[in-house]
Amino acid sequence: MGAAKTLLIVYHSLTGGTRQMAEAARAGAVAETGCAVRLLHAAQAGPADVLAADGYVFATPENLAAMSGQLKDFFDRSYYPVLDQVNGRPYASLVCAGSDGSNAARQIARIATGWRLKAVAEPLIVCTHAQTPEAILASKQIGEADLAQCRALGEAMAAGLVLGVF
Repeated sequence: MGAAKTLLIVYHSLTGGTRQMAEAARAGAVAETGCAVRLLHAAQAGPADVLAADGYVFATPENLAAMSGQLKDFFDRSYYPVLDQVNGRPYASLVCAGSDGSNAARQIARIATGWRLKAVAEPLIVCTHAQTPEAILASKQIGEADLAQCRALGEAMAAGLVLGVF
């Protein structure tokens, strides 16, 4: 077996939902021997972290039909410094949405296409059905079934990296 692989999970979370999803993905990934997992808040992650990883999970809430500003800032700071240096690496995305989530997932996919990353799973979108200002801003508790899907995604990403599937 070659050198250990690294999975980078970059997330932003305002009300805790996306953080729970990212932490569940990490929990699934760390179960895979031979894969180091780095969970970084978008404000702390940058180009060096992207270059040092073999695969990625990008996690965001959907804010006003878009990825969060903090995840966008991470991509803004990292995009050009790593362009043409991460081609072909695998990625997946997690979106915590009030009602839809597809536009945030689409934005991540467009950036990943520019980086020439390879999507290895459909975007995992968890809808909280928060529709009022109070519900949108309230702390979230992601259900166990949804967290299990996030763990499974993390486990599959790590296993795919270690086995050389991706």
